[in-house]
Amino acid sequence: MTVPLSILDLASVSRGQSIGEALQGSVAIAQRAEANGYRRVWYAEHHNMSLIASSATSVLIAHVAANTRSIRLGSGGIMLPNHTPLAIAEQFGTLAELHPGRIDLGLGRAPGSDQNTMRALRRDPMAADSFPQDIKELQGWFSDGTPIPGVKAVPGQGTHVPLYILGSSLYGATLAAALGLPFGFASHFAPGALEEAVAIYRRNFRPSDQLEQPWVIAGVNVVAADTEAEATDQYIEARRRRVSHFLAQGRTLSIEEVDQILESPQGAQLRAMTKYTAVGTPDQVTDYLDSFAVHAEADELIVVHQSTQLADRLHSIELLADAAGQAAA
Repeated sequence: MTVPLSILDLASVSRGQSIGEALQGSVAIAQRAEANGYRRVWYAEHHNMSLIASSATSVLIAHVAANTRSIRLGSGGIMLPNHTPLAIAEQFGTLAELHPGRIDLGLGRAPGSDQNTMRALRRDPMAADSFPQDIKELQGWFSDGTPIPGVKAVPGQGTHVPLYILGSSLYGATLAAALGLPFGFASHFAPGALEEAVAIYRRNFRPSDQLEQPWVIAGVNVVAADTEAEATDQYIEARRRRVSHFLAQGRTLSIEEVDQILESPQGAQLRAMTKYTAVGTPDQVTDYLDSFAVHAEADELIVVHQSTQLADRLHSIELLADAAGQAAA
């Protein structure tokens, strides 16, 4: 691989698995990633999703950090409009004090939930409008000073936790460029605007105290297995599970029903979401990722290992690292 590899772990709850088992699975994934030279592991803030257990993102990071030694850990991302900047500064400042040099803070402006969950979170629907100002305030809390006289983030002040802007549209690219921050594009589930967003970001980037040159992280799905047939089977199972989760509407669907949905217009939309997916043997996957990195003009790839079973995800992590020569610099 010509660019470093990282992992986005959704703390996926496999079929027949408890939430606790899924969270311990995230520890195993980070430990395997650390042993195989991945640069970082990030966790996403999603709410009210039965297959994703990373809603309390900073708590999960703390647990994983306590059970690893060196790999960088962070959010991919914290949905900042759900929180006050001071509260996030205190949470990630605590993480940075406990695990110096290992904590990242990726930030998004979407709710990470549905409308009812937004209300349950007490989220102001207009909160996303202040996203740029909230980021600047957050930078102030992490600085050696303070954005509000007489108030300090304790912990937080002076930790200089690095910020990353995450997005799936041109908005995030424009903002990251203006603030001189790294930009992560969610091409693993929203591929449409990838090329235009990266072009805007690189063209308009302004250096900052955190970053002198643009840095693009692009998301991509991966299923690596010992044989192409095994990888294909695992990917088909992952797609079927996605359809069952999002479109079953409380019903239990047969495999035949799921496959019919996948061939429908709704299924085509779901298939399009995972346009950027590498499936196959380790060599096939690394060939795909090398070409995708060029296509995305990416400085780093953050991969989502899609297999539904933890053991298969762990094996995929290891196979990809071996094939990539995983000097994830």
